[in-house]
Amino acid sequence: MERIDYIKSAKRIVLKIGSGILEKEDDIDIEFIQNLANQIKNLDKEFIIVSSGAVLAGVKKLKLKYRPKDITEKQAVAAVGQAYLMQIYDNIFSKNNLIVGQILLTTEGLRERKRYIYARNTLNKLIDMNVIPIINENDTIAVEEIVFGDNDFLAAHVSVLAQADLLIILSTAGGLYTDDPSNPDSKLIEEIKDIEEALSYAKSSKSKFGTGGMRSKLEASKIATSHSIPVIIAPKKEDIIKSIFEGEKVGTFIYPAKNKKLKEKKSWLSLLSAPKGKIIIDKGAENALKNKKSLLPAGIKEVEGIFYPKDVVAIASEDGKIIGKGIVEIGYKDLKKIKGLKTSYIEKLLNKKISEVIHIDNMVLFDE
Repeated sequence: MERIDYIKSAKRIVLKIGSGILEKEDDIDIEFIQNLANQIKNLDKEFIIVSSGAVLAGVKKLKLKYRPKDITEKQAVAAVGQAYLMQIYDNIFSKNNLIVGQILLTTEGLRERKRYIYARNTLNKLIDMNVIPIINENDTIAVEEIVFGDNDFLAAHVSVLAQADLLIILSTAGGLYTDDPSNPDSKLIEEIKDIEEALSYAKSSKSKFGTGGMRSKLEASKIATSHSIPVIIAPKKEDIIKSIFEGEKVGTFIYPAKNKKLKEKKSWLSLLSAPKGKIIIDKGAENALKNKKSLLPAGIKEVEGIFYPKDVVAIASEDGKIIGKGIVEIGYKDLKKIKGLKTSYIEKLLNKKISEVIHIDNMVLFDE
């Protein structure tokens, strides 16, 4: 498929708007949001907006002359800004007969399987109700250890969560360049087919109110493209979304990876699940997993950590390399008793039947 084919076939779009895009002359760019609402109104597409700007909006509402650096102050300012920002979105979108709904997320919440499913189901229900979800990281409760780091990554995770067809990241740079865009010899890279190669071009940069540079946008794009979702890094300009869907070549288009698209559960396992322990397996079991077989007790050499049925564990080879993750069917205490044993011995030892430790459908290998 060519660039235009991916764009024309896209039905569900995640649109990421950074705080640098929302800012104009030390205030929220109302005209930009009005233009955005007009475009969405006239496009027969499903939109999910991932919007930064809570801290920026709070700074403006509180008339501060600086962006807070202390985490507690940042959370307090964001609490003011979230309400102010959503009020702006709601007022403007309502004038176009569009309804918006707010969702606040943290990566910690998405690491728990049940919460991940609840978030996905809520997104789908809002879209079914013709509501445009507006998502932001929950800055008012997030702490440094659990924040996404930049809403580029939040947008990438949301695009996978929502099974989007396209991720559009609006950028002040307007795309990926061979050098700093201010350099007159720098050239826009219109298309990227090898994202690893493109990362060598990226340089980190920071704006007054933004936390991410072009490298973070590429790293985030890698999450989306690895799940068969194409990405466009596009400039802020009037009717930019309309221009994209009319086939105008703007910004940088990043092609999705050619590998087979992971199923929803395996996407969650790969990207967000946090292992509670580790299972070390022998070479025979490793080969069996690579041949799409489930993990049996006989192939387990060591068990580390405290975990229970339905928890996620890391799977390691004999040399200690982490080769995958999976959802276990048995807790650590019983698994230590039966590691290395054939299935026929296990029922007598535990007084219950255990056929597999991790089913192949509940496992992801990192070279898949």
